[in-house]
Formats: sequence, structure tokens, C-alpha cells
Amino acid sequence: MLNVPRRTDELYDRVKRVIPPVEWELFADDVDAILALKRRRNAVILAHNYQTPEIFHCVADIVGDSLALARKAAETEADVIVLAGVHFMAETAKLLNPEKTVLIPDLEAGCSLAESVTADDVRLMRRRFPDVPVVTYVNTSAAVKAESDICCTSGNARAVVESLGVPRVIMLPDEYLAKNIAAETDVEIIAWQGHCEVHERFMPADIRELREANPGVIVLAHPECPPEVVAEADFSGSTAAMSDYVGREKPQRVVLMTECSMSDNVAVAHPDVEFVRPCNLCPHMKRITLANIRSALEGNQHEVTIDPELAGRARRAVERMLAI
Repeated sequence: MLNVPRRTDELYDRVKRVIPPVEWELFADDVDAILALKRRRNAVILAHNYQTPEIFHCVADIVGDSLALARKAAETEADVIVLAGVHFMAETAKLLNPEKTVLIPDLEAGCSLAESVTADDVRLMRRRFPDVPVVTYVNTSAAVKAESDICCTSGNARAVVESLGVPRVIMLPDEYLAKNIAAETDVEIIAWQGHCEVHERFMPADIRELREANPGVIVLAHPECPPEVVAEADFSGSTAAMSDYVGREKPQRVVLMTECSMSDNVAVAHPDVEFVRPCNLCPHMKRITLANIRSALEGNQHEVTIDPELAGRARRAVERMLAI
């Protein structure tokens, strides 16, 4: 191993299967500085499953999918929350912690789904389908959440839809998630036509090629993938559900049809599982780095603020989800 600071040796042991020593040498100073800054500022770092391993396993305090991050954000006693993820996640953390400082390391860390729908679009859907409740994916802006009845994540979407006790709902913005949930429930779902730029690129032919090249491989697909991809997979679920599947079933060889870094992060805990990695990269998630997390803590940049009236309405939609 290279001569890295002793304070980071133990952390490197966690990730040495997925980060070469020469790369770790570039990360170690920032890791060390971030750990010190967190203590000094009573800060926590929330990291989504799509963050790179040096963030996910070495500086993050809370990790998981959107639902897990939302729940934990509501419970933290820290003064400062740094969201290692995309902007809608930072907004959600702020909604649930209005008195705390919430920082996002890069303001340009957006989301194709969040950008596919506006508050005006939600109002238009309400006029087109009066009295039909609006279920909004957390991958949306606070302004869109404020126009909604309740939020959902990919992990709880079916439970949220069925909790409303109505024959049909509007579900936005992810068309494929809506269609995949519609296949699991008797509730009629009116979908929007937003797509995730990572998951929409997976095709059934990709799975067939993977199976041919890797006999016996188990295929896990995120429900933001097209329905025909989900139909070809062995299992479909949120990032948390995929991780749980690997831990529970311990397949010899597995492929996760989702963002690149997910496989690296799950592989750290499962050295006996072979991960086949079809790599669709999320350019927005990858805007978050150790360097800009450090800068966020050093310079209090970039603080997330939300208009209080809008935040109150958006918070209700998120809290209704968390209550289920």
C-alpha cells in the first residue's frame, strides 16, 4: 500500500477492492480534511447510492436510496447537512430540516426527471383530471411537490398509490416507473412522460447479450427502466431493494441495471459476488466530488433555500409519504 496518512488507512481497507492505491493517494487528503470539518461544524453527509465509493464508504454518515435519505434527514441532530447527491435531494433534506443549514456541493447537480415536469404541468394535469390525486416521485423540485398530494420513491411507490384508496391516480414524472407500478396494482395510473437519462438507455437486448456472455448471471433492474427491461430481469426494485437482494440471495454473478457506482458500492460488502458492470453514468451525480464536499464545508457553499410558503406545502406531501 502507498504511504497514505494513517488516519485514512482503515477507510482505505473498506474500498481497496474498488479503488486502486494510486487513486486513493489522490483522495486521502480530502478525506482527512472532510472528517475534521464534520467534527468542527457538527455536520453530517448524506450520500445517495450512486455516489462514488470514496464518498459513499469513506466520508458519508448516512447512505441509501431516496427514501432512506429522506427518513434519515428528518431525524438528524446535526447543525449542517451536506447532500452528496442531486439538487432535488438537497431540497427534500431542507424541507424536512427547515432550521438547519443544508448544502449541496455543486449547484449544477440536477436530474433529468426533475427537469421534465414543472408546477404549471401539475396544475394542468389537475384541470384535465379533476379530483384525481397526484402522486409525485421525490425526483422533482420543491415547487412540483408543493402542487402534489403525496410523494413516493421507487421503493414505496406501490404502497403510496394503494394507500390512497382511490381507483386511479396521476403519477409523475417517470413514465416507466408509473407503468411498472401499474403492472403490479389494480389502481389505474395516469402517467407523465418524463424519463431518467440513465435508466431509459437500458434495452432488453442488453440483458440478452449479458446473459449470453455471462451464463447464470442474475439481472436486477431499477423500476425506472422501461417495462420491457423489467420484464426481462430476474428482479426489479429500488437501489435499496437491489442491495438487499444481493445480501439475501448472494448470487454468484449479478448485474445491476442502474447507475455505474451502485455496483462498486454494493461490491464492497460482498467480496464473494461477481458484479458484471454495464455502465450507464449519471453525469449529475458525478458532479459531486470529495473536493467540492470539502469546499462546501469550508465555505458554507452552496446553501439550499426554499420559499417558506412553498416549502410548507411541499413538506406536507413528503411527510404524508413518510407517514405510510
